[in-house]
Amino acid sequence: MKVLVIGKGGREHALAHAVSRSPLVDKLYAAPGNPGMAQIAENVNISDSDVEGLVRFAKEQQIDLTIVGPEHTLALGVADAFAKEGLRIFGPSQAAAQVESSKEFAKKIMMKYDIPTAAYESFTDREAAIAYVKEQGAPIVIKEDGLKAGKGVTVAQTLEEAIEALTAAFAQDGGKVVIEECLSGFEFSLICLVCGEIVVPLEIAQDHKRAYDGDKGPNTGGMGVYSPVRRITPAIIEETMERVMRPMAKAMVAEGVPFTGFLYGGLMLTEDGVKTIEFNARFGDPEAEVILPRLKSDLVASILQVMEQKPCTLQWSDQVTLGVVLASDGYPAGSTKGAVIRGLDQLDATVYHMGTAIRDGELVTDGGRVLIVVSEAPTLEEAYAKAYAEVEKVDCDRLFHRTDIGRKDMN
Repeated sequence: MKVLVIGKGGREHALAHAVSRSPLVDKLYAAPGNPGMAQIAENVNISDSDVEGLVRFAKEQQIDLTIVGPEHTLALGVADAFAKEGLRIFGPSQAAAQVESSKEFAKKIMMKYDIPTAAYESFTDREAAIAYVKEQGAPIVIKEDGLKAGKGVTVAQTLEEAIEALTAAFAQDGGKVVIEECLSGFEFSLICLVCGEIVVPLEIAQDHKRAYDGDKGPNTGGMGVYSPVRRITPAIIEETMERVMRPMAKAMVAEGVPFTGFLYGGLMLTEDGVKTIEFNARFGDPEAEVILPRLKSDLVASILQVMEQKPCTLQWSDQVTLGVVLASDGYPAGSTKGAVIRGLDQLDATVYHMGTAIRDGELVTDGGRVLIVVSEAPTLEEAYAKAYAEVEKVDCDRLFHRTDIGRKDMN
């Protein structure tokens, strides 16, 4: 088979790595790919926003399966464009991708089909939103509607913080927010392979969204992650499948927008059971980088089986994987580009490239999140120690990282 992975970040590097292990695959392409992916795939100079170019390439090369990484590519309707040309693609239609591209769309479905989630209201008027926040009090969650790359969410601890977030959200015309009650509990991610009503769970992971240790600082796309998660038992996973993931897939079929692809559940284990924080229309990043290395089954074969409407059971390694993100100074507000990175060849760990480039023959920073260093060990404690020992070997003076990934699930 010829397989194309669309995207250029850490998630896509992890997807390409998993695809490259499949005996079904003869040729692997990445569009546009990154310097890390170039070691396992042929990078193709087509932007992940160039839907026409991607369709043309897939037709010319007779690609057998395309796997989509980024949410913005899905929101542009890449799956519809591929399907129209009879090309097999694993990713939701533009309409189904609204589970991520429109917070309100997802919330309406959850409410209609009784999928547990936080109470909410939507607003297109700043003054009305501020009045509602003052009435509800803090803490409260402000979510900007639309695609925000894992950001655009403020968990406001004070009214001042909430009003500041609303002012930012309505700074541009057409601003829209979803305001939610603040759930408290233990957060985790569950991603499933989905096609219509076939829903196959992957292993769970816990992402760390805040920029700094102790869950301080602004929300980011994710600063580190580990899998599996001790505190989330098989019974809790089954509850999540029964009350959240399967009902959402069924609801989307009932609503006339059946979902195909990676359905991501951002979840909170509360005192009242599992509740949904959000759905995403693609694999999580950085969750992909710790979940996929633990997959013993053939990812490509499993995707094909699900697309043929056949349930499948996946096999997993019992090792623990832990990933530490190295981000550019100034992230998430800004990023450093062009800082030289050395020492990766010294690491005894898997390194996925998130935002790198080659300039004048050297590897350099080229984005907010730059690398993720992933270790594997029999226990969380060992994986933690190993990952941080390897992180120290990365030589670049413009990167920072959290030092507490996985700590809250220890002891």
